[in-house]
Amino acid sequence: MSKLLIIDDDVDVLSAAKLFLKRHFTQVDIEKNPERIPFLITNGGYDVVLLDMNFTRDVNTGKEGFEWLDRILDIDPRISVVLFTAYGDVEMAVRAIKMGAVDFVLKPWENTKLLETMQSAYEMRLQKTGKGEEKKKPISKVEIIGSSPAMLKIFETIERVAATDANILILGENGTGKDLIARSLHEKSNRTEMAFVHSDLGAISETLFESELFGHVKGAFTDAREDRTGRFEEANGGTIFLDEIGNIPLPLQAKLLNVLQNRSVTKVGSNKPKNIDIRLICATNEPIYDRVAQRTFRQDLLYRINTIEIKLPPLRERPEDILPLAEHFLKIYRKKYNRPVSSISAALGKQLQRYNWAGNVRELQHAVERAVILSQGNALQPEDFFFETRQETAPSFDQTYQLEEVEKMLIIKTLKKFNGNITDAAREMGLTRQALYRRVEKYGI
Repeated sequence: MSKLLIIDDDVDVLSAAKLFLKRHFTQVDIEKNPERIPFLITNGGYDVVLLDMNFTRDVNTGKEGFEWLDRILDIDPRISVVLFTAYGDVEMAVRAIKMGAVDFVLKPWENTKLLETMQSAYEMRLQKTGKGEEKKKPISKVEIIGSSPAMLKIFETIERVAATDANILILGENGTGKDLIARSLHEKSNRTEMAFVHSDLGAISETLFESELFGHVKGAFTDAREDRTGRFEEANGGTIFLDEIGNIPLPLQAKLLNVLQNRSVTKVGSNKPKNIDIRLICATNEPIYDRVAQRTFRQDLLYRINTIEIKLPPLRERPEDILPLAEHFLKIYRKKYNRPVSSISAALGKQLQRYNWAGNVRELQHAVERAVILSQGNALQPEDFFFETRQETAPSFDQTYQLEEVEKMLIIKTLKKFNGNITDAAREMGLTRQALYRRVEKYGI
């Protein structure tokens, strides 16, 4: 039971901090009125307090924060107090720590830094109370950026179903982050210490499907020189994530359904089934219900895989998440490429939010990476991006006779025609799904 209290006179700060931290602490309470601090500390049993340093009087001096820090530690000397301010400096931080605070956080905060600070403060509380050997909630390894209403509903669903073994089906366009949702479900489940096995079914040829998923024994077919463990067996005790499940041909759907119903696999070339204990998560960008209506996807398999359904919205439907995502990727790539760029200009911010982002979060990530590499200033500008080229200019085959460029433009045009649907695009181009996947990867589309 990790209990956190946040005290700040800014309701927006309270809401944002609670929204983020409640995913990592058992209980997060907020309070706007500092006068209620004595009552809350006396009766709340809190482990960590995140305390603003400036309220209504003595603006920006931090005096009130120091006074309330004294009051809190008088009531409970073992409680961990982290001070919060937009006007802090080194002297104030040193003074706060000398007075008993465990750390000091500046606004606006970075989520990773804030979480690490609060986690450390909680661990210090456990040590002070003699509970340091208790199992503590680990810092999340999966960070999903989003505060839009649609994403908040998804976060709530994840919290509700993660600890169960219910089968999950994640729906969404390419690039919306279905794999991150799957990993978050695994991380928050009771199987988090066991394997998470990701299998991209769209990239597995039909001839290797059974061998990849169920395994084979030595001599089962030509070149089967040794036994092979399949994906389901690798995931035994943990979670298996079947990505692009909508791409499986009908004959293979029946074989997969049999494994899911019996919870056992039989390796190719063997007649001995082996029981498996797995959590099943599937994902697809296909219009799966249309496939059922068209009799190209089995209805009984759909019923088996979607006990709980999570539908990820495209990025264009959650514009309030675009800037936080762009800033997140900016921090990653400025560090990776050692570039001086550290911010996004206001003009660029408006354009980012107006742009359609047909490739969703993945397209935004690649665009920011490219912009960071090419930028010459300290802030990203509209000219660092190529909105008009991507949004308005259709590929022209008259502009180049290079075969690879022509092929790339043809793939882009066909994918746009079918809204990113790999199966339909491959069929239109006379390719297999696997062949189209390889070309998409080759050209970084």
